[in-house]
Amino acid sequence: MNASNKFANLIQTFFSEYLVGQRDVSPRTISAYRDTFRLLFRFLSTTFGKTPERLTLDDLNGQNVVAFLQHLESKRGNSVRTRNCRLAALRSFLRYVVAMREPDILAQTQQVLAIPLKRYTRPLLGFLTLTEINSILRSTSVSPAGRRDHALFLFLYNTGARVSEAINARVKDVQSREFHSVELLGKGRKQRVVPLWKETSQALRAWVRFADLDQNDVLFPNRFGTAMSRNAVQQRLLLCVESASKSCPSLRCRKISPHTLRHTTAMHLLQSGVSSPVISLWLGHENPATTHQYVEADLLMKEKALSRMQPPNQKNLRFKPSGSLMRFLDSL
Repeated sequence: MNASNKFANLIQTFFSEYLVGQRDVSPRTISAYRDTFRLLFRFLSTTFGKTPERLTLDDLNGQNVVAFLQHLESKRGNSVRTRNCRLAALRSFLRYVVAMREPDILAQTQQVLAIPLKRYTRPLLGFLTLTEINSILRSTSVSPAGRRDHALFLFLYNTGARVSEAINARVKDVQSREFHSVELLGKGRKQRVVPLWKETSQALRAWVRFADLDQNDVLFPNRFGTAMSRNAVQQRLLLCVESASKSCPSLRCRKISPHTLRHTTAMHLLQSGVSSPVISLWLGHENPATTHQYVEADLLMKEKALSRMQPPNQKNLRFKPSGSLMRFLDSL
């Protein structure tokens, strides 16, 4: 077996035998790792003029990986977090190769493993006010797509679901619970049940009847009857935000995504007095500490906390150094 065929075989066994057969990772992890290698192969093909079928394991060295990561940030405009995720996928592959297939490439692997994850500034979480949410919901049209969008955005705000959880939800996930709650499958294959408002329940019932959906159908299908993509949800939301900004000026010039609705749910729960552990369970956080970000972002809660403190009631005194101290410093 030549070097190119060996490399292709390693990629296939990494996905089929290691990730699926041994680790049993989720389909979302498979997709993320798959996209990493797609982008890497395109970059290496453009850089060296070699088709993916001609690439070898030697092409996956530290120098090329660093160039690939720089390409993601500078050319593709990826965030640091995305860059770090791509690097993590490549590290996982090389660890597998060294440990189980090709121990002789340990030195080459160490070059890639030595590439550090980049630190990044964590921005404050953005969220919407109740007025802004209502404006977005009212901006949906009465067309079939508009009816779906209204039910989808209300569902996202009610449940705080990730967009991936919403687009993969099935009719049976709400129908089996009489539309009073929904069962969601989140990160790490964690299942959780979230209650639904009466308004959300009525909107979902009406949508399922209007679209004539069966229990095994996706709850929010596209025009082809399959699950919507993340980009499709983003585009539909931006259309509604643009329309809603005419009557709600605070929505103008804001960067709003489906994940903003998730942040909004968490923030409104927090402002309503719901405890952080309950919010963590509601949102399906893998790490409960994640919920503390919402406390950090809520300026109103900080102002209320500050109002409970008494400011110091004393005059500000200017520091006057003694003559002996100054003489000591001058003598050094």
